[in-house]
Amino acid sequence: EKSWEDAAQNAVTEASKSVKNIRSVYVHEQSGTVNHGKIEQYRVNVKITFEVK
Repeated sequence: EKSWEDAAQNAVTEASKSVKNIRSVYVHEQSGTVNHGKIEQYRVNVKITFEVK
């Protein structure tokens, strides 16, 4: 990921592989790993809501 937005999209993409009817994503927390003064990884803790049919 190159941003927190990318990290959130990746979470939704991965969840979509096993969960259908995703309706929204709530970014609960953002963090990242830093190496030599630059952000190396963007991380998000998300809640994903979906409809059960």
